[in-house]
Amino acid sequence: MKPRMITVAIMALGGQGGGVLQDWIVQLAEDAGWTAQATSVAGVAQRTGATIYYVEILPDPEPGRLPVLALMPFPGDVDVVIASELMEAGRAVQRGLVTPDRTTFIASSHRVYSMTEKTAMGDGRVDAGKLLDACKASAKTWICGDFAEAAERAGSVVSSALLGALAGSQALPWPVEAFRDAIRRGGVGVDTSLSAFDAGLTLAA
Repeated sequence: MKPRMITVAIMALGGQGGGVLQDWIVQLAEDAGWTAQATSVAGVAQRTGATIYYVEILPDPEPGRLPVLALMPFPGDVDVVIASELMEAGRAVQRGLVTPDRTTFIASSHRVYSMTEKTAMGDGRVDAGKLLDACKASAKTWICGDFAEAAERAGSVVSSALLGALAGSQALPWPVEAFRDAIRRGGVGVDTSLSAFDAGLTLAA
């Protein structure tokens, strides 16, 4: 029996490498002989170019049959959600993308404050503790750490460390070395990306 389709949603802000992370996941799937489709929808300017990247991957269909793949994640139907910072993780929960019976939820615990938090007359920051509790309660598997700091120490961006966390989660059916190969195939910033990948892998463990 062939494995079923796997759905992955990435919540990221501008400059955090969400599109690169998406490309690496597609590369992983295609290297394994799976079919992959990637889409993205830009969000509002108040979140510094917040974007939802979405990937559906599945084994090759039977000869003569073409799969019909979705363009956006559907609430209750996402296997893996990756958030580049804590507020984006909270937004994923709010949208219903994270469910306790299904979703592996990977998030960086650092914060990039929203415009409403920055412009409040007093302390307008959202309570990080409440965000963390909501995220943990919503997920089947919850992996959280300061992946941005881990990536910065390696001279890379958070997407590389988050890929390491994804590899460590075992939510995708491929060995860790296949993830490293996807980075190498990208051909840009390979050494620093691999270093951040290993840092994220270690942190997730």
